[in-house]
Amino acid sequence: MRKFFSLLLIVAIALAGWLAWGLWLPVSPGGQKFVMLRPGYSTRRIARELKAAGVISDTHAFVLWHSFHRHPSLKAGEYLFEHDANAAEVHSRLARGDVYFHTVVVPEGFNIFDIAAAIENAGLGQAGDFVKAASNDTALISDLAPQATSLEGYLFPNTYNFTRIQSMHDMAAEMVKQFRRVASELGLNTDVERTVTLASIIEKETGVAEERPEVASVYANRLARRVALQADPSVIYAELLQGTYGGALHHNDMRFDSQYNTYLHPGLPPGPIANPGKSSLQAAMHPADTRYLYFVSDGNGHHRFSSTLEEHNKNVAAFRRAVMGK
Repeated sequence: MRKFFSLLLIVAIALAGWLAWGLWLPVSPGGQKFVMLRPGYSTRRIARELKAAGVISDTHAFVLWHSFHRHPSLKAGEYLFEHDANAAEVHSRLARGDVYFHTVVVPEGFNIFDIAAAIENAGLGQAGDFVKAASNDTALISDLAPQATSLEGYLFPNTYNFTRIQSMHDMAAEMVKQFRRVASELGLNTDVERTVTLASIIEKETGVAEERPEVASVYANRLARRVALQADPSVIYAELLQGTYGGALHHNDMRFDSQYNTYLHPGLPPGPIANPGKSSLQAAMHPADTRYLYFVSDGNGHHRFSSTLEEHNKNVAAFRRAVMGK
């Protein structure tokens, strides 16, 4: 009997030692280790993934520990391990859902192709997959913009934190949700498509917030007179859609056959050409009260506005002198 208890004691000590080694001995990941735990993974699969990444030392100890901590469950997601930690601490992180977020910055004026590139650069998937989602998921905005052929214009500029288990649809939906929030703040609930389309052109024409109501007035006046808008950014967008934009516009580009070419077709293009920010939306909703029909860069980041072609030509000449003088 004494031998039995002695053997039992040895087993208990060995088990305690094993648990201490497997659960509480810190493990160094040896740098940054990313581990992707996808929805539906079993506890054993999670343990194997962690062990393969060098994050825990023993899979059985981890599974045993989880059997005593079934609530809350382990959360799916991508995790970054870069500091020494024991298996109990790793388990606690997974139970909290302390997942790794990828930051995606969407500046004002980005179009769907720019956003797609930012998402790919953040390691969240292929750019083409986001373009496809943004082109097809129009149901996300159909109540406000029933004629929208894509989500262009409704992916609101902001800084977003996404995880790798979110789909392209999820990411687009988050951007549309932000657009809805801002539109509600502005009281933008009627004539949404026209307003957003005009705001997108304003956004691409100037980065100076205080100029935007004046830029908006130029286009509002041209629309009222049924004069072609002649907005260069719309031509660029037309070529982007066709995959023919070469990085600069030339005289022949103004004859590019597209409904987005506002040199050829009077009125607004069929939809937004970029994703405008709040101030551009405000400008489109409330243009300045002017008689301006033209504007041109002054060579210093701002624009000169004019009501007549004669005055505009003088401003163009001044711009050319300014450029040549630099």
